[in-house]
Amino acid sequence: MLSHSYPTFRSLSHFKASFFTDPDKRLPRKPNWAPISDTRKTLAPKKLIPASSHGAALNKLNADITVLGRHGKVEEARKLFDEMPHRNEVSYNCMIAVYLKNKDLPRAESLFKAIPQRNIVAESAMLDGYAKAGRLDDARRVFDEMTERNVFSWTSMLSGYFGCGRPEEGMSLFSEMPEKNVVSWTTVVSGLARNGLVDQARKFFDMMPEKNVIAWTAMVKSYLDNGCFDKAYELFLEMPERNVRSWNIIISGCFGAKRMDKAIELFQLMPDRTHVSWTAMVSGLAQNKMIETARKYFDLMPYKDVPAWTAMITAYVDEELMDEANELFNLMPEKNVVTWNMMIDGYARIGNEGDALRLFILMLRSCFRSNETTMTSVVTSCDGVVELTQAHSMIIRLGFEHDTWLTNTLINLYSKSGDLCSARLVFEPLKSKDVVSWTAMIVAYSNHGHGHRALEVFARMLISGINPDEVTFIGLLSACSHAGLVNQGRRIFNSIKGTYNLTPKAEHYSCLVDILGRAGLIDEAMDVVSTIPPSERDEAVLVALLGACKLHGDVTIANYIGEKLLEFESSSSGGYVLLANTYAAEGKWDEFAKIRKRMRERNVKKIPGYSQIQVNGKNHVFFVGDRFNPKVEEIYGMLQHNLQPLMREMGNTPDKLLLID
Repeated sequence: MLSHSYPTFRSLSHFKASFFTDPDKRLPRKPNWAPISDTRKTLAPKKLIPASSHGAALNKLNADITVLGRHGKVEEARKLFDEMPHRNEVSYNCMIAVYLKNKDLPRAESLFKAIPQRNIVAESAMLDGYAKAGRLDDARRVFDEMTERNVFSWTSMLSGYFGCGRPEEGMSLFSEMPEKNVVSWTTVVSGLARNGLVDQARKFFDMMPEKNVIAWTAMVKSYLDNGCFDKAYELFLEMPERNVRSWNIIISGCFGAKRMDKAIELFQLMPDRTHVSWTAMVSGLAQNKMIETARKYFDLMPYKDVPAWTAMITAYVDEELMDEANELFNLMPEKNVVTWNMMIDGYARIGNEGDALRLFILMLRSCFRSNETTMTSVVTSCDGVVELTQAHSMIIRLGFEHDTWLTNTLINLYSKSGDLCSARLVFEPLKSKDVVSWTAMIVAYSNHGHGHRALEVFARMLISGINPDEVTFIGLLSACSHAGLVNQGRRIFNSIKGTYNLTPKAEHYSCLVDILGRAGLIDEAMDVVSTIPPSERDEAVLVALLGACKLHGDVTIANYIGEKLLEFESSSSGGYVLLANTYAAEGKWDEFAKIRKRMRERNVKKIPGYSQIQVNGKNHVFFVGDRFNPKVEEIYGMLQHNLQPLMREMGNTPDKLLLID
């Protein structure tokens, strides 16, 4: 349970009334400045003053631009650049570097094109920016147009080729390189290994005229990245010099190879340890389920940074040890949104929606701005339509209603909660509908028996230009099955491969068999089963066919299918129950008894059926044959005297021979 320091609220609506009394004081405001466009008149190049004419004031302005960019203040840096009375080539270099450092390649490109006179620094920076963004053709164009090149230019182009999976072009460029240094060689070694050419990487490593600790470490890491732990460890032992990064990499490699004893041994031998070393140790032990040992190392850490705290809390959350995770979380001196999200999601995963919501409230009260991940965890923790609706209102209030992933989650949860209308109201206004959005709405209509509406949504999906995936077709075929749309089901199944070039899976075959079986087309369903590729044959297909046999009383085929089904040695109860009830319906009690015995021998458990309703915000669950409910007499009285007569009037006759339910 959470500690007593957490706020207590009677309901989510109580929280909204208390927290949002003055929301502007809680949520960060948008900045009151607008981005400065690069198309202004100030972009027109001013006359460059010679580099030899640098004054102290100009040097300071250039330095200020660099400092602002280093702290992410791009607009302030640009404003300073625009207001400079004079500029030199360094000014342009600094501003381009600011854009590239802050991942704004389009504006860097625009300014680069406006430079009155290009220079090797700006060209090398843009080349590197293009290469890192995967725009190799643009990078190569700048490279080819350079009047002079340095080692950095060549190495940036090399990194681009290897990073984009074009090692042959990288090797060709390396062979043309007039002057190579240890960085160039190391780039080739790492690049070859990154593309899976680890043996070739080792050959180049052995050919290096000079190897520093960085080169050795790169080769060790290359082996580890390609799953060659023994070779990596052997090379590590040969290293003439090691630094902290070398030790950290080999220790992390030990954990990746499940060599925990070796990792502990190396850590003890490590001459100098940083907080990164300690964090790697804690994280590695925790990820390998050695939580108690990880905690011991965590407690010994001389300095615990946020990643170390996060690693230890993550280990507890992954093992669903939420009391331990919460204890550590309360002690954590500096939290971030990742840690808050992890704790909220941990409570949601174990079904403790109360603590998940209370922690979310505390997060907002601590002035942490939630993100889409936070809201997804909050939404999935909701138990019932009332809580889901209240969480939805928070999503709107916090401005996440247009997030596609979050909206997809809402559609699914509303549908599963039985509120199809709300699912549709969430779906329709969504501007950026992806294949998951359309599929979620198709499945929602399918689960509620609205086959025709599911097909209408599919038609709209195609008109919007979104192609279906395998999950979409499962929803469509299920919709056809529930609505008895046999011809439409056949066409949709045939289009999976014929129109969309997808391979039907076992689930698709099961749906088609179910469609045909419900319509009484047992022979055609059998033909479908006989055409299923061996790799896609599973018990679900046979269960669907067996269900059709039971529905239409075809015991002969049911016997055959039942014997095939039992060969799967499955622990799932569905096939056994269907087969047993089919025998019971025909009075074949010996066969029925054999199936029950087989279930006991294989330890197959049948989860009892249940229904769930929500009254006044409280969930009530009713199991089949439940006699422990405090209002059991009233419930069964209502069922016998009110509901059963009404069911008979509507033509619904209970199947008394469902002996296993």
